[in-house]
Amino acid sequence: MAFTAKDVKALREKTGVGMMECKKALVEADGDMDKAIEYLRERGLAAAQKKASRIAAEGVVLPYFDNETKKGVVVEVNSETDFVAKNEKFMGFVEGVAKTILATDPADVEALKEEKFNGTDRTVTETLNDLVLSIGENMKIRRFERMEGIVSTYIHAGGSVGVMVGFDVADEAKASDPEFIAMGKNIAMQIAAMNPEYLSKADISDEELAKMKSITVDSALNKADSLPIPILSGLIKEAIESKKWSDDDSNIYNGLDNKQRKNFTNFISKEAFEALAAIAVSHKAEIVDNKIFSGLVQGRLSKQIKEVCLLEQDFVRGDLFQGSVQGYVDSVAKALGTDIKVNGYIRMMKGEGLEKREENFAEEIAKQING
Repeated sequence: MAFTAKDVKALREKTGVGMMECKKALVEADGDMDKAIEYLRERGLAAAQKKASRIAAEGVVLPYFDNETKKGVVVEVNSETDFVAKNEKFMGFVEGVAKTILATDPADVEALKEEKFNGTDRTVTETLNDLVLSIGENMKIRRFERMEGIVSTYIHAGGSVGVMVGFDVADEAKASDPEFIAMGKNIAMQIAAMNPEYLSKADISDEELAKMKSITVDSALNKADSLPIPILSGLIKEAIESKKWSDDDSNIYNGLDNKQRKNFTNFISKEAFEALAAIAVSHKAEIVDNKIFSGLVQGRLSKQIKEVCLLEQDFVRGDLFQGSVQGYVDSVAKALGTDIKVNGYIRMMKGEGLEKREENFAEEIAKQING
């Protein structure tokens, strides 16, 4: 059966596959459009299987929110190269995946793959296979997380980081106020930039808090020069009197004036510093009970909590507000005359934790030249 250029164009519009692949499919199908479509689908599956082992750690993270249903999702879809993230077909697929998730509410990625892709009778897997054939790269839907209610979103650097943050607002009508919208975006940008581990201190478990404290104590003991002076002086005295320091290190230290002793680690040997840390660790129990040391540990712990908890972090837009993120939210709430509470957030970074592809352009060019 003969076919024309219009048939090739029609097949391309139906499948999204390139012109040359469509022409080849029509040749194989002897001009039969349905058989050509089936041929392309089989080719897509074969291509996906062939490329499945190739590293896909680029791509995009997309936060998507449906204003009508008040439901949102952050989804990560990976590809082999970052060029694909700029491809309209790829981005259309990612948005379609987000819409499919909101419409079908799948339990996980595996369940999502079996759902009908948004607006089609094809599954998500079949649609993805078609895209692999069309674009020529391995692609994978890696993960997604959902959120409902009043949310703000932010996409950083074309999808390298995606954020969705949720709010409880006493007067929900205030959520459409420009000041609230700006505040929501600023909080989402804060999350993207500062990557908090927790929403607030209340979200840190007692077990995790104890672990943080233990690490802080051990870190302080192993860096003895940062210990309070009364404790440090006792440790140095013991190091000298018990001959844990060499005569050279002892003589060097004793020869320092008060100003130099503040930076004594610049003068003593590495071995002397390590010996001092060992002495500190051996006296761990009594040092931990020391009130001065307890104050030091609590101060460092408070600083860590301030760094890892969103609401305790310093608000990065100092030009807008000086203080914590919580303080900024409270100031906007006061201006709008309502109560606002940050109830959660999602932050995804593209390719986080994945093995990265190592490019060798000389090899790539050689492969292309040699076919």
